[in-house]
Amino acid sequence: MEPQVKAKPASLYDTDYQLWLDQTVAQLKAHNFSNLDLENLIEEIESLGRSDKRAISSYLMQLCEHFLKLRYWESEREMCFRGWDLEITNFRLQIQAILEDSPSLKNYLSDHFVSAYGNARKLFLKASKLDAQEIPEEPYFTLEQALDEDWLPWQPE
Repeated sequence: MEPQVKAKPASLYDTDYQLWLDQTVAQLKAHNFSNLDLENLIEEIESLGRSDKRAISSYLMQLCEHFLKLRYWESEREMCFRGWDLEITNFRLQIQAILEDSPSLKNYLSDHFVSAYGNARKLFLKASKLDAQEIPEEPYFTLEQALDEDWLPWQPE
């Protein structure tokens, strides 16, 4: 006869996430710390930071990709300029919003700028089919320029 393994009962966190959130918030407001589901609460708080880091990295990469499009994809520039310019504004606003909530992520942005540019370059080269040797491997602009709402790598004539 096989020994029976008792399955751990599913927690509220696993069965009804929104209800778990509501109850956790209510317990925190009531200072009822002894009944908190600390394991899942810690996991959720840690994931919040990872989420913001992923989002800000993604926006920076997309911003860099659009700078490359504006600067180097001449055959598409005239037709796509307005859309690319709008996307650049959107990515900057998204980055700004995250930095307003978490100013310390500016350091994270600085640390990941070159990596974000490298990933943007890969995406741009795949989309444009341009010669990789024509596109700088290192950023030709600074992070400050990238975040400056008045700066573009190419201006329409």
